[in-house]
Amino acid sequence: MENRRVVITGLGALSPLGNDAASTWDGMKNGRSGVGPITSMDVSEYGTKIAGEVKDFDPKPFFKNPKDARRMDRYAHLGIAAAKMALDDSGLEHADVDRDRIGVMLGSGIGGLGTLEDNHTALLQRSPSRVSPFTIPMMISNIASGVFSMEYGFGGPNMAIVTACATANHSIGEAWRMIKFGDADAFIAGGSEASIRPMGLAGFSNMRALSTRNDDPTAASRPFDTGRDGFVMGEGAGVVVVEELEYAKARGANIIAELTGYGLSADAYHLTSPHPEGLGAARCMDMALKHAGLNPEDVQYVNAHGTSTPQGDVCETKAIMKSFGGWSKEGLVVSSTKSMTGHLLGAAGGVELLACLMAIRDGIIPPTINLENQDPECPLDYCANTAREVEIKAALSNSFGFGGHNASLLVQKFA
Repeated sequence: MENRRVVITGLGALSPLGNDAASTWDGMKNGRSGVGPITSMDVSEYGTKIAGEVKDFDPKPFFKNPKDARRMDRYAHLGIAAAKMALDDSGLEHADVDRDRIGVMLGSGIGGLGTLEDNHTALLQRSPSRVSPFTIPMMISNIASGVFSMEYGFGGPNMAIVTACATANHSIGEAWRMIKFGDADAFIAGGSEASIRPMGLAGFSNMRALSTRNDDPTAASRPFDTGRDGFVMGEGAGVVVVEELEYAKARGANIIAELTGYGLSADAYHLTSPHPEGLGAARCMDMALKHAGLNPEDVQYVNAHGTSTPQGDVCETKAIMKSFGGWSKEGLVVSSTKSMTGHLLGAAGGVELLACLMAIRDGIIPPTINLENQDPECPLDYCANTAREVEIKAALSNSFGFGGHNASLLVQKFA
């Protein structure tokens, strides 16, 4: 069972750069920022007034019964839409397959924050009777995964992982593990987030975690730059379809890349801060390399967690240098697409894996924009400001979450 190979056959995404995978990738490779003034709420009393919002999104077309969309939180709208796009891209829905062997793993770091806020307001300002009977199923983090399985009759393993900003990577990685172990033949896996809400914005802002570069939003997310002052909140979803290789080949699926490595670890250090030497993150990357059977020099590109926080970027750089050794400075290229999307929290890993997959497909490494004065404590090649043409055979995506949760995914050109 452990030798079952796993491939990726479908992609779906919504992000501040666009409402599908193609437009998101187009924005990334062209170095376009999706960050701007927040339009979805009144931010006059907030220190941070900018974010990466998903724009002009209508969830109804992504539900078989459009009325069902009314019973879902925005995070579920985004996740189900991205999952539907990935499913369509893969062609799996219309294949002659056993649906009890298809699993769904759609996670969210925070879940239905908007539903919680709106119904708590109704409770306090009106009465208990004004709280929606759908409040609980709308706000819980597993409901997008559950609803998607109901929509398409997928009776395989169904879970929703919650590991903060590592959620999507863990979801995809655990789907990989279950397929290799033989518990499923295919999975729809990824993450979604919609936390640009009063509580979310105030909570992160009062932690002093967010950038306050309100006068220049497109330049606010600047990983590895000396002028970085915090991350930029984003929202969206990133989902992939992963399948066992022979299963995918038997139905004539288009194989985008092979998922060969998955690493996970804990910092066991601090509630919100990464380990100062990046030890947990390095162990995580080492595990992904080991699973893939690769040496550091076999990897050309790392899509960094790269949040644009003063401490996080330095710690991740140390982790990459520890894991990749001399290759980290000799030939490895690193970039943070969060410089363009902002930080999509529980959805980040799904959208950033898309960047790795498209980088392999097109031979283009997306840039780290806004990198004008590189931090001397971050001495790697971060593909500053302009995309670069490089043949990529293997790429690694990092996601690290509050609580010390680390997850790395390694994908390779299929051969």
